[in-house]
Amino acid sequence: MVTAKARAVDGPDQPFRAAEIKRRDLDSHDVLIEIKYAGICHSDIHTAHGEWGPVNYPLVPGHEIAGIVTAIGPNVLKYTIGDRVGVGCMVGSCGECENCRNGEEQYCLEGKVDTYAGVDKYGEPTQGGYSTHIVVPEDFVLRIPDNIEFDVAAPLLCAGITTYSPLNHWAAGSGKKIAIVGMGGLGHMAVQIAHAMGAEVTVLSQTLKKKDDGYKLGADNYYATSDTETFEKLAGYFDLIINTVSADIDLNAYLGLLTLDGTLVNVGAPAEPLSLNVINLIGHRRSFAGSMIGGIRETQEMLDFCAKHNIVPKIEVITADQIDEAYERVLASDVKYRFVIDISTM
Repeated sequence: MVTAKARAVDGPDQPFRAAEIKRRDLDSHDVLIEIKYAGICHSDIHTAHGEWGPVNYPLVPGHEIAGIVTAIGPNVLKYTIGDRVGVGCMVGSCGECENCRNGEEQYCLEGKVDTYAGVDKYGEPTQGGYSTHIVVPEDFVLRIPDNIEFDVAAPLLCAGITTYSPLNHWAAGSGKKIAIVGMGGLGHMAVQIAHAMGAEVTVLSQTLKKKDDGYKLGADNYYATSDTETFEKLAGYFDLIINTVSADIDLNAYLGLLTLDGTLVNVGAPAEPLSLNVINLIGHRRSFAGSMIGGIRETQEMLDFCAKHNIVPKIEVITADQIDEAYERVLASDVKYRFVIDISTM
């Protein structure tokens, strides 16, 4: 059993504190990873603050994990000591249901095992990547390509796959007109990925303050949603809209931007319920959908795609003592575009 240094939170209104947690002894197919960097996701904040339901505190968040294999179980076949690896939003599933067999473990019918705030097959609560070490079954470990550094690799394990998966599923590509709502941690990844897929990419953001960044990342167009003329000018224009914001937006207004058979996909997960008028779906055979990360196979595909196209997130590296400040800045939209914790500062 390994004792890992970590940063934990004891309640929804509590600051992070230094902690020590125990990582289980390696089972036959387990991998021990020394974590180098861990990204901060908005989901971490929602969970730490108890906004998505009851939380078993103390909690160590973090599901954007990059590091090195330091030990393996006796029957591990996929990895060896020294391999560069990552862990995303899940560390287990039943492996037997139809969805798992089809490589869609994130939709496991028995329920996936979340990297943190979950319960593993041993009945123990899972703790995440704001820590020095983690033990994960080899089937839920990803290989980080050699040309992607650890610090920028970490956010790909959530922000990257969360946006790659719907773009891939709804066939973003040449000839498709794609809108990305929001230019934050998720949005700035979606812009790069959709551009690399060959789509025409438009950013829809509240203001134009990140316009230059949007164009540098591959956007063809950039509009402010605070300007009512945006919704008039772009009515019926897009084949696919990816909504990355975790806030209450006017779905009806955005549905009006879709063409015939267009789809609006939510990947942001606001704490409050959203409402829409179904007439806005019926009128042009539009769809409103959701998407949640991707399976392990698709996540590896995403990492390889990003390596091929030199796609990496824009990050700000912080120390472990800056997590509370980083949370405040995320909520204030004061980050370009993803905080990443240097785990050596634990």
